Amino acid sequence: MVERAGGRGTKVRLSEGAQANSRRRSQGTSGAAEAISPSRTASPDKKVIALVYDFDGTLSPRPMQEYAFLPKLGIEPKEFWAECTRVSKAERADSLITYMHLLYKKAKEKSVRIDRADLVAQGKKVELYPGVEAWFDQMHAYVKKRAGDAGINVRHYLVSSGLTEIIEGTKIYPHFANVFASEYWFDAYDLPFPKRVISDTGKTQFLFRINKGIEDLGESINAHMPEEQRPIPFSNFIYFGDGDTDVPSMALLKKNGGHAIAVHDPGESEGKCVELFKAGRCDFYAGADYRKGSDLFKRTCLLLDRIIADVRVKEEARGLG
Repeated sequence: MVERAGGRGTKVRLSEGAQANSRRRSQGTSGAAEAISPSRTASPDKKVIALVYDFDGTLSPRPMQEYAFLPKLGIEPKEFWAECTRVSKAERADSLITYMHLLYKKAKEKSVRIDRADLVAQGKKVELYPGVEAWFDQMHAYVKKRAGDAGINVRHYLVSSGLTEIIEGTKIYPHFANVFASEYWFDAYDLPFPKRVISDTGKTQFLFRINKGIEDLGESINAHMPEEQRPIPFSNFIYFGDGDTDVPSMALLKKNGGHAIAVHDPGESEGKCVELFKAGRCDFYAGADYRKGSDLFKRTCLLLDRIIADVRVKEEARGLG
């Protein structure tokens, strides 16, 4: 952890993950969004399109802990998640805090030490759905082509109850303008202690942060901000999720003029996505195939065309004022 000067003479403590994001943005990476301020992320011209993703089941077929963490402990994933459910119900505890606690409790029982560097290294073993690695650059290219000289661009965000540390080790981490995920506090305790836990409903906080341009977690988002001052309108959002845990985020965006796409494993039933579609939670649903030409690719491009047209219409109207 380090401190930096914050607004109005305060100091804001930045996590290691935030430091890494800040360094990466300042250095520049292929396909990543342009360099942005941690606390004010967009100009007020409202020409940014925010693509926001869940991770487990959306970009990756399985929970990220199943690729390296649980195998390292010799634990079957189904048994682990079933135990998490039993313990959280018996103790009336938050299910996400329970899983984060049990991961390291079991590691200690097996005398396996896993620190932050280990978790980041585990990210290299996380599998992604077809086309995910190329997706981010393709979205940038598509918007640039369709928007022409209108100055409209894309930023990718990740909002996940998974672990920030593992996400940092994945191949796609450099493409995100910011990552909001659960995180451990390693320095203060013998066993790592949850520093940030992002629940299903808690994800909506980060949609508001993106909307208001207040991405520094040391700054409050509770103060009222008029709609005209918010740099990325909800109507410029597309949210990608895979199930019930994404309903609060989808509902928030749909209620405020934003967009959502539900995805499912291409080899499994689309039943849950159909339910979300019929309930009005999403605009479209598709198999989690991110390759160019797939249903997901084409339906995302339809929404991008709609947003680009809407931004141009509003800009034209402002010019008449």
